[in-house]
Amino acid sequence: MATNTQPDDEIDDSSAPLIEHLAELRTRIIWSLLAFVVMMVLCYTVWQPIYNFLTQPICAALDARGQDCQLQIIKLQEGFFTAINISFFGGFALAFPIIGYQMWRFVAPGLYRNEKSAFLPFLVASPVMFAIGAAFAYYVILPMAYDFFLGFQQGPVVATPDEMTETRDVAGISFQGSMQEYLNLTIKFLLAFGLSFQLPVLLTLMGKAGLVSAEGLGSVRKYAVVAILALAAVATPPDVISQVILFVVVYGLYEVSIQLVRRIERKREAELKAQGLWVEDEE
Repeated sequence: MATNTQPDDEIDDSSAPLIEHLAELRTRIIWSLLAFVVMMVLCYTVWQPIYNFLTQPICAALDARGQDCQLQIIKLQEGFFTAINISFFGGFALAFPIIGYQMWRFVAPGLYRNEKSAFLPFLVASPVMFAIGAAFAYYVILPMAYDFFLGFQQGPVVATPDEMTETRDVAGISFQGSMQEYLNLTIKFLLAFGLSFQLPVLLTLMGKAGLVSAEGLGSVRKYAVVAILALAAVATPPDVISQVILFVVVYGLYEVSIQLVRRIERKREAELKAQGLWVEDEE
């Protein structure tokens, strides 16, 4: 059993009274809000190119069916609120590094030196993994999901005379998408997969803090499989292919997390043995 002592660690001098800590927190919040507002205004100036980029998956699925890619403004104010939503989402994404830096500057004085060196890589890895998850959703999951949803249309959209004769007694069903509804659905997919890809970061950080162990994660593997299957069923359309892809990816991340936690445990064990603080368990 390891005695996790830290004899050489020294916490940074932080004897400031409460009022000074509150003033520091206020400063960090102001800088974070300022960065968010600036990035939000910047995204608002280019919201149309961003929206055009986000509509590529649905346009590709419609083009494969010979349909024009056109979304509707159902409500008069829908276009404006769509631009605001894009600005909000894009502004937060662009300002996140600055917000994370301000958070780091606030909590860093209260951390031990080894805690700083342990926490900083996770602060960097979190947005990277989120971007990878969102890119996976955009390039892999969204095309399959929208192709599945468009499959519920009925009747040929671009019909020949013979096809029109065959289907004249059938009510046609065609996609007339709402501009804002499409954006909301796309952002939900991007957020869901971006957050799912935080799993290795979260479990590794918990392993670094000693809250979980590789052995413990391995022992609950069967429960993790059930939870990931439930996540795949909720986060994706009822399409077996996309559900299987999501399950394989997230479960793979879970196994990677176990290996990362095991590596942290081995490194901690080696350091404690070098300091003469490691005690083997006696059976």
